[in-house]
Amino acid sequence: MKAATHPTYEEVRVMCACGHSFLTRSTHKGDIHVEICSACHPFFTGKQKVLDTAGRIERFRRKYAKNEPKQK
Repeated sequence: MKAATHPTYEEVRVMCACGHSFLTRSTHKGDIHVEICSACHPFFTGKQKVLDTAGRIERFRRKYAKNEPKQK
């Protein structure tokens, strides 16, 4: 194996727009700036909006009810 072929793997600080920051290791040089992180993402914070799909399902069933085979 050749010497010095691998990039340096150093600690970098990841900073989010919300103000949260953490240390990780990367081959990237300098700090990393991100727009959204696990501290502010709605999926991870539990503030995710749940879409009401019941109305859409019922509309679909009514629309295609005439095409369904009759059950005896």
